Amino acid sequence: MFLDFRELRPRERYKLMTATVVPRPIAFVSTRSAGGHGNAAPFSFFNVFSEDPPLLVLGLEGRRGGGLKHTTENILRTGEFAVNLVDEALAEAMSVCAADWPGEVDEIEASGLTAAQAVEIDAPRIAEAPVSFECRRHVTLEFSARRHLVVGEILAMHARDGLIDPDTLRLDWAAYAPVGRLYANRYIRTHDVFTLDVPEPAGTG
Repeated sequence: MFLDFRELRPRERYKLMTATVVPRPIAFVSTRSAGGHGNAAPFSFFNVFSEDPPLLVLGLEGRRGGGLKHTTENILRTGEFAVNLVDEALAEAMSVCAADWPGEVDEIEASGLTAAQAVEIDAPRIAEAPVSFECRRHVTLEFSARRHLVVGEILAMHARDGLIDPDTLRLDWAAYAPVGRLYANRYIRTHDVFTLDVPEPAGTG
């Protein structure tokens, strides 16, 4: 089967891309609005990009009714945001924040979560998140009125107590229990894990 993306509608491309590029990590992004309250929304067009410098990337789409999402507006205005990662305990509240709330609503409060003070940025982080990255916008690329790509520099990281060994910096995977995005309203747990060793090519040992 061959599909020419130039002949497909954007919604059809989105359907195919999100159903096949799975699972995707979830960036539960928190920002501060122009009115001073917290804003939070999940995005699954997201990943880390580089460790030197420490960078992550966010793909931000427009609102269903047109215009920019509040997260995009806030990042463009302040240059600051926190990326909170999502575990099983946080998934339901994350889904609440995915709704199209009015701009004056504090989604962190509306979802029953707790805004915590960040150290390096003014934007709040989410206290219940297992991991949060404090970020400053490095560069923004505007591909269309509905699509922005934000590259953020990670300034600092917060982790739930006991999640990371302070001496080895190793993560307790069993205690983490992250979830990933599939498509539509489907998500995936990460309980079924297997290992693969990279083989040594013959003659190079």
